[in-house]
Amino acid sequence: MYEKLLSPLDLGFTTLKNRVLMGSMHTMLEEMPGGFERMAAFYAERARGQVGLIVTGGIAPNMEGNALPIGHPLDNKEIAEKHKVVTEAVHKEGGKICMQILHVGRYGYTDKNVSASATKAPISPFPARELSGEEVEKTIQDYVECAALAQYAGYDGVEIMGSEGYLINQFIAKKTNKRTDEWGGEYENRIKFPIEIVRRTRERVGENFIIIYRLSMLDLVDGGSTWKEVVQLAKEIEKAGATIINTGIGWHEARVPTIGTIVPRGGFAWVTKRMMGEVNIPLVTTNRINMPETAEQILQEGNADMVSMARPFLADSQLVLKAIENRSDEINTCIACNQACLDHTFTMQVCSCIVNPRACHETELNFYPTENKKKIAVVGAGPAGLAASTIAAERGHEVHLFEGASKIGGQFNMAKVIPGKEEYAETIRYYNSMIKKHDVQLSLNHRVTAQELKDGGYDEIILATGVTPRKVDFEGANHAKVLSYVDVLERKLPVGARVAIVGAGGIGFDVAEYLAHDNEHESPSMDVAAYMKEWGVDMEYLKGGALSEAKPAPSPRSIFLLKRSSGKHGKNLGKTTGWIHRSSLKMKGVHNIANVTYHKVDDEGFHISVGEERQVLEVDNVVICAGQEPLRELYDDLQAAGQTVHLVGGADVAAQLDAKRAIKQASELVAAI
Repeated sequence: MYEKLLSPLDLGFTTLKNRVLMGSMHTMLEEMPGGFERMAAFYAERARGQVGLIVTGGIAPNMEGNALPIGHPLDNKEIAEKHKVVTEAVHKEGGKICMQILHVGRYGYTDKNVSASATKAPISPFPARELSGEEVEKTIQDYVECAALAQYAGYDGVEIMGSEGYLINQFIAKKTNKRTDEWGGEYENRIKFPIEIVRRTRERVGENFIIIYRLSMLDLVDGGSTWKEVVQLAKEIEKAGATIINTGIGWHEARVPTIGTIVPRGGFAWVTKRMMGEVNIPLVTTNRINMPETAEQILQEGNADMVSMARPFLADSQLVLKAIENRSDEINTCIACNQACLDHTFTMQVCSCIVNPRACHETELNFYPTENKKKIAVVGAGPAGLAASTIAAERGHEVHLFEGASKIGGQFNMAKVIPGKEEYAETIRYYNSMIKKHDVQLSLNHRVTAQELKDGGYDEIILATGVTPRKVDFEGANHAKVLSYVDVLERKLPVGARVAIVGAGGIGFDVAEYLAHDNEHESPSMDVAAYMKEWGVDMEYLKGGALSEAKPAPSPRSIFLLKRSSGKHGKNLGKTTGWIHRSSLKMKGVHNIANVTYHKVDDEGFHISVGEERQVLEVDNVVICAGQEPLRELYDDLQAAGQTVHLVGGADVAAQLDAKRAIKQASELVAAI
């Protein structure tokens, strides 16, 4: 079924079993006590899942290259010995693994930041000092030594990180390289740094060692490389001895989203396709490839020789194995939400996955077959109830799942209609497959009563009944103009041309995004050309960085996003995605109004005060997104009757539709039952 994807790739001295590369992700296990053992379990499970080649999270070649003040670079044999537990675990499972060498340069969160020139990155509070000529030579040698130590530790190769705006990229781009010596000035001088790293590394490690070079094919920043320059560097990197060139897309400071769920699947494969035929070594394409069907299509269309998937292997370690066995309907798909992976990494928490809380916790959370089969009732088929019921059934329990609605999915059924969140439908598809596979007894359109549960002979009852929208108490809250977010997203009630949204949390932003799009046309997240136009990416690549003027489709409505508190809207959104949501709404002309007091809604409109100033917003509708309350009406009755009852998800704590917490809590609960 996936003929190209699952075909081997001959590298000359070694062969990869298929065309899937597990891309680099920093998991924070690298810095944790016992982290190497946990990394070994994490990577071994993916090797067991038949991925062709694994690339680790970035490891610095020296202290200055560290992203954080904690952790240690790979700069001596003592550290290399610790890595052996990782490589041995992967090889035991028949896998291959490369270690990424990453020097963050001016992106570091330390006072040791260095770069090609003395500059400061907008995403770091620390300025970088310029490396001296002698230090440049020393840094090149540190890369080479790091690669040799990786070889000693048993890695099959290294990936030299030359993209995403890190140190090597900082040498290449005019934007950050202001040097006047042999490492600066003309392009030929600026690319000497990566070329020398690859050339000297190849000399040191010999021929039978994989060297992947991560090439920034699309900088997406002003002052970035031109396409002609990118091709020139690719050819020089091939000559210097690279085995594979991997595609890098965008600097971390770029204003174009490159990996969020808003990005179309395979949205940047066109960039790699431009490079096909320019070099004679395999090319890897990357970004938002999360299912084997997408990967196969990309390869069949000649966009690349391999595909890289990173976060999809957090969501499902067995992705490739399931493709091999034609079980793609059982793949737990990455929805690119960033909530438990990148958001965790950037807040110094161990990485995981919203739809798979076992990711990076393989030594702590496991779902072993039960030795004590129980009859379990789960009430509510939202994310928490779906996780609880399917995992409990997988373990061997008899599970009855009750849902009052006509379909499973709960709040994810609303999330999936938001432009840019269409991937949430995949989670519902996955759980439908798991319900069938593990024989969960599902009852839809069934509002189960406490008496039924008491009479059912259940050993355990799990209430995953979710939330209900919080009511507001201002005058006119029952006016015909006033709608809840459920009315808009689920019931699809009509909304007028001028609308006010009460509440600027995650739900308020989602409703604003939904209302700011013309539903007669496909969401840009489903159309690559429309997406690039909306965010200002020049697919003709006419100038360096490939940026153009952003041309979003106009909003069909005037939208006012209101909140009681002062400060910027969306301050509690995801660390790595909040800027995307704010930028998207700004492009759509949404009016953000803070420090609002709500007075009343009447035929005239919405009467509010902004600070001390009273005004009337002449709107057709007011949509309430003011939070939620837990739905737990069955709990007290069941407890009083002596039943063993548990609350999970929103029924336990209602907090901004927190699916990450809901799925994790439900998974941990049923792992212990």
